[in-house]
Amino acid sequence: MLHGCIFKVVRQLVRHQATDSSTLVLERSLNRVQLLGRVGQDPVMRQVDGKNPVTIFSLATNEMWRSGDSDTLASGDVSQKTTWHRISIFRPGLRDLAYQYVKKGARIYVEGKLDYGEYTDKSNVRRQATTVVAGVSAHAQWE
Repeated sequence: MLHGCIFKVVRQLVRHQATDSSTLVLERSLNRVQLLGRVGQDPVMRQVDGKNPVTIFSLATNEMWRSGDSDTLASGDVSQKTTWHRISIFRPGLRDLAYQYVKKGARIYVEGKLDYGEYTDKSNVRRQATTVVAGVSAHAQWE
């Protein structure tokens, strides 16, 4: 069973070359993110020019590690790094649920895709932004 799954993945990853340069070959690709963390602010809903409303909030994920050479849990210093992610939800039902029920401090799981873009800030400076567009599925665990 595992061998069949691996073969299927490898087969899909192999790049197929077109023999005729006028033939368009479509390749499959994957852009998927899974995050589990805590919401940093209550969601806000924004709408630009009366179309495409979006619910936006930040999500913190933490990475922890122990420094030192020992394998025991008692020795070594514990370090932590917090990474903040911008979450955007465009899908109508999901964005409304997130806006209504997700609150600051809630622990949630989000699946989505990475999106890179540019915007101009209030000082007229062009900036780059990385956003996780949620919508593949999202599950919340309210405590």
